[in-house]
Amino acid sequence: MPRKRDPLQPERCAEVLAALAAPERLRIIRLLADGERNVSQIIAAAEIAPLNVSHHLTVLKQARLIRGEKRGRFVVYSITPEVLAEVVEAGAPKEALNLGCCHLVLPPGA
Repeated sequence: MPRKRDPLQPERCAEVLAALAAPERLRIIRLLADGERNVSQIIAAAEIAPLNVSHHLTVLKQARLIRGEKRGRFVVYSITPEVLAEVVEAGAPKEALNLGCCHLVLPPGA
């Protein structure tokens, strides 16, 4: 008998929640919820050591929470459109992220 697909998608949910399990990555997500940023802007605003930013961005990209787009000499990062789209369409504030298994509402930026 084939196994029913769980709408919670526990594997995906665990992957996303693990990606957000670091304060630095939550700060990056908070910044990107307000708009696109390049690495220099992320370093300055999130006060994350330059050595660590690349690692945190890679974790968030692998979890498909953010994307990077090369623009000239810079890579500009933004939250993946799917992460914001459903909650915004449902009338939730743009600070809410659709993680698939749950919605995360970010406090207003400082």
